[in-house]
Amino acid sequence: MGGREIILAITGASGGPYALRLLDCLDKAGVQIHLIVSPNGRRLLADECDVRNIEDVSLLGRACERIRIHDYEDIGGLLASGSHHTDGMVICPCSSNTLGAVASGRADNLIGRAACVTLKEGRRLVIVHREMPVNGIDLENMLRMQRAGAIICPASPGFYLRPRSIDDLIDFVVARVLDLLQVPHMLNARRQETPSP
Repeated sequence: MGGREIILAITGASGGPYALRLLDCLDKAGVQIHLIVSPNGRRLLADECDVRNIEDVSLLGRACERIRIHDYEDIGGLLASGSHHTDGMVICPCSSNTLGAVASGRADNLIGRAACVTLKEGRRLVIVHREMPVNGIDLENMLRMQRAGAIICPASPGFYLRPRSIDDLIDFVVARVLDLLQVPHMLNARRQETPSP
């Protein structure tokens, strides 16, 4: 694969529409996407987005040669090695369970292993946590991840752009994630200076 490469992991916290919109925007930006979906992520996509098959047409509604789907259980796969260069990883949505596993250094599946590799290689890791409220354990895990080099980006849409639809709220979060991954996009999520009254 040539060009930029991003790992996208989808886990079981509510937020399937965020994941699919992010996948769409990464594809449109010409990014090579390494996709890992946990078993609970598969259930999430089925429950929230009616996606029953993890394949490009089901996920995007179109064929896409830039998506490579990896087996969640394959901890010896390509993404388990730091010698395979990527430009970063995002877990979107990220459940508290996955947050805790990665924060403790568990690498018993490909999501955990790829996240550990991303951190040890000094690459960008964005955690889009999507559970609420959070307890003290979640907060400690977020702090631990941030200190290890990850960026914690809760799925918290803003309202200063006056969203008019659910799609606007989704785009707000996805635009912030794309900014953090340094992927160009055309989503309207930038605050503009407003004249003083």
